Amino acid sequence: MKLGSKISATGHYLPEQVISNDDLSKIMDTSDEWISKRTGIRSRHISKDENTSDLSSKAAVKILQNGNITADQLDFIIVATMTPDALSPSTACLVQEKIGAVNAFCFDINAACSGFVYALSTGLHMMQSGLYQYGMIIGAETMSKVVNWEDRSTAVLFGDGAGGLLLERTEDDCFVAEAIHSDGGRHMALVANTMKVENPYGDSSQKEQAFLTMDGRAIFDFAIRSVPSVIREVMEKGNLSDGDLKKILAHQANVRLLEAISKKVKLPFSLFATNIAETGNTSAASIPILLDQLVQTKEIQLGTKDKVLMTGFGGGLTWGAIVVSLN
Repeated sequence: MKLGSKISATGHYLPEQVISNDDLSKIMDTSDEWISKRTGIRSRHISKDENTSDLSSKAAVKILQNGNITADQLDFIIVATMTPDALSPSTACLVQEKIGAVNAFCFDINAACSGFVYALSTGLHMMQSGLYQYGMIIGAETMSKVVNWEDRSTAVLFGDGAGGLLLERTEDDCFVAEAIHSDGGRHMALVANTMKVENPYGDSSQKEQAFLTMDGRAIFDFAIRSVPSVIREVMEKGNLSDGDLKKILAHQANVRLLEAISKKVKLPFSLFATNIAETGNTSAASIPILLDQLVQTKEIQLGTKDKVLMTGFGGGLTWGAIVVSLN
């Protein structure tokens, strides 16, 4: 018997507060035209007081409702995030407490904007063991707490939010193929909140970095080379032709970048779903938020066996792609 899982429910949550490009122009030297022309972003959701575990928990409640199960039925919770509430405890453990998932074991994964792909891969392979009935995979970020709001080159890009899905054990496995990579040699292209070693016996001359910094050109060049390559790699591993894909859910970093990726991989841009105009870059949350929105609008439907490719890329550097069948 082949053990595996299916995606039986999705859900997402976005903070109520919406900040438009015009709103940002009141606190920094920017404009709607400058932002939207370069990125495709027109607004983003920014948390007032909800932390990453709060966003995650509200998405988790929706996932449970859509999956028609109770929190105590969950076997595990994985949260992909680069903006946890704290170094310890994990955000996933805080989610467990907030939703009452008393039987779940919990942990976080930090692979920045690739985090959801990494977390989904981990969850899918855990389900293949046959030991678990239900697992929840969440991508969540409160990027507003790590960006420098005086730096228009980064602050205008990011938003807050959470999304995720429920994996349910089944004999007809939804996993098709994956290709996942890292290159720590280029880690300085995107760095957030570094902490120096400081103790009575160490060197206190090291510098901390309080906010996120990004080499936009380096990230763009990395993505335009790596993402088309990993899309073709995972399609080859899954023995898939172009017509086999229902949708591509790429990390929502920049719509101009997605257009360039579409051209380079020679796949129509209509295949690439987008929501960045309203959400901005939500890092590890971008793919699962987009997934649930597509499910809600019935652009994709669970139970159809349509194939969806998800691809993430970002800090680490990390990148990867995974194809699932919507069994």
